[in-house]
Amino acid sequence: MTAEIGTSEGELGLRERKRIATRRAIQFAALELATERGFDHVTVDEISHAANVSPRTFFNYFPSKESAIIGELPELPDEASIERFIEAGPAEPILDGMGRLLIAAIETGDLDGGLDGAHEGENAASAKELHALRRSLLKGNPELFAQRMASMHKFEDALSAVVQRRLAHDEPALADDEETLHQRARLVTYVAFAGMRHAWSCWADHGGVEPLADRLRSSFAELQALGGQLR
Repeated sequence: MTAEIGTSEGELGLRERKRIATRRAIQFAALELATERGFDHVTVDEISHAANVSPRTFFNYFPSKESAIIGELPELPDEASIERFIEAGPAEPILDGMGRLLIAAIETGDLDGGLDGAHEGENAASAKELHALRRSLLKGNPELFAQRMASMHKFEDALSAVVQRRLAHDEPALADDEETLHQRARLVTYVAFAGMRHAWSCWADHGGVEPLADRLRSSFAELQALGGQLR
């Protein structure tokens, strides 16, 4: 991000904190109202009023009330990060690269309204409450859970396509065997997702008191250690 002329780094930090606070307020309002009244009986206007923002501001952050309730999911980082991952092999173990790629996805995204930055005092407590509200609401609303899972599968497919590029770069002969390349990429992606799910689970179990990216680093380190034991 390029700093605007005349804007200090401190001002940029304050602006980012305000953005995260607004996003989180909208998500809290959506989740609390949907929990109280049922998802179908809540409108964007009501969510905006409860969050003390205008409907226009709501739509600056979320395209729909469903998206405010479901929450953000990771997106692939920029193409430069992807190219570094592809060009790093085969000297770099692919799971090391996958860990860094997923950490970049988390650090450049805004999962659950800024959970990755919520590691002190009130921020950690509110992050934990937000996570608990979402988990409870999704359990009681299969259609919303299905939407979240569909979004996760979309990210999974995009990540698998990147892994295919890395595998073909590391082992060019694989490019001539599309089925083997596809299945191997899926396997690597599933293993990486297991590491990410472990990180999220541990992060939630401990109340979100550490940055999510740090928890992901730990989970992938454990995954690598386990791989060494299984050889």
